[in-house]
Amino acid sequence: MANEHKLEIFRGLWKFKSNTSKIWGVLALLSFITAIEVILGIYKPEWAMGEVLGMKVLNWIFIILTIFKAYYITWDFMHMRDETSALRRMVAWTGVFLVCYLVFILLQEGGYIESVYRNGFIKRDF
Repeated sequence: MANEHKLEIFRGLWKFKSNTSKIWGVLALLSFITAIEVILGIYKPEWAMGEVLGMKVLNWIFIILTIFKAYYITWDFMHMRDETSALRRMVAWTGVFLVCYLVFILLQEGGYIESVYRNGFIKRDF
C-alpha cells in the first residue's frame, strides 16, 4: 500500500508497532546524541583537546555528530530510504560535498585570521 510507512530504523534493527512509537524512538535517539554533544561541550574532556588536521578532536566530534543527525533526519523524516538509489546519492553526496567544502573554507579563513592576530601582520593580500 502506498500510504504505509516503514516502522523500523537502523535497517530493521529496531522495529516499532506504530508511527507514534517510531517518532518517540527517533526522538529518543536524536536526544541521546544531542545529550552526548552537550555533555562533551560542558566538560571538555582532556583527551578531546588534542589536534587533528588543524582542529581539536572535540570539534571534529561535534561536526560528525551534527552531520549524522542531519543525515538521519533527511533519511527518515524526508523518506529518502524509500527513493531510488540515484536520488538518494544525489541528495546525500551533494550535502556531504557542500558540508566538507564549508568546513574547508572555515578552517582556511579561521587559520588565516588566527595567524594575523597572533603575528600581527598580513600574510596574504587578496
